[in-house]
Amino acid sequence: MISYGERLAAAIAERGRLCAGIDPHPAILASWDLPPDVNGLERCARGMVEALGDRVPVFKPQSAFFEAYGSAGVAVLERTLSDIAGSGALSLLDVKRGDVGSTMGGYAEAYLADGSPLAADAITLNPYLGFGSLDTAIDRALNSGRGVYVIALTSNPEGPQIQRATLDDGRTVGQMIIDEAANRNAGPRPGSIGVVVGATISGPHPDFSRLNGSILAPGLGAQGATAEDLRRIFGKSRAQVLPAMSRELMSVGPDPARLQDAARRALREMLAALAVR
Repeated sequence: MISYGERLAAAIAERGRLCAGIDPHPAILASWDLPPDVNGLERCARGMVEALGDRVPVFKPQSAFFEAYGSAGVAVLERTLSDIAGSGALSLLDVKRGDVGSTMGGYAEAYLADGSPLAADAITLNPYLGFGSLDTAIDRALNSGRGVYVIALTSNPEGPQIQRATLDDGRTVGQMIIDEAANRNAGPRPGSIGVVVGATISGPHPDFSRLNGSILAPGLGAQGATAEDLRRIFGKSRAQVLPAMSRELMSVGPDPARLQDAARRALREMLAALAVR
């Protein structure tokens, strides 16, 4: 079985380093001159894949904007994930699930099991019920050649209250999460357990030296982060970074040519900023 970490490395080598967000919230639908209903949702989400499916390595649909339309919206998400798979890109479903016991098992079956209509190549997970609460999902991901991204350090102003709290051993909670992911990535192959670290974080920068996995870095563009911020925050570990761009990219749609030009520019910027010399 080829692992998610290996598939991601291959996709980046072929297409470059960019995670294109699919966040079809009402403001984006309006800017695309689409109605704020499930039909507009579908034209926007699947239009992104149609325009960029052969150009970017990873798409990141934000599940909340599909769930907002109920079962019809979830059906659009299923079709969007199918489109991504058919394009040759990888899907990273942003669901931020986190729970314990059988409930975590249910989420794992929904998003990480072969044959599930919502199965993605990777998903985001919330570890704040304890990192060990994620083991069911992590095991399911690894056994099916998929991956997960565990939230470590986010850019929202409320995040540091927990993520920057200091443990008895002197590490921050965020650093502990990165270290726990590293423990599960041991081995020579690229690890399939990644972490989420915002590209606009401030304060001491974490240590990624043991991670051996991908670092999902949201926040580029509309949220204020630049390509140079990636170099500043991630330093020598920048070759592991998967930068994510959502609103900045989607805002130039719906014209496919403009979306492709924007993606081309972003890929070029990421190549320059993340090169390890």
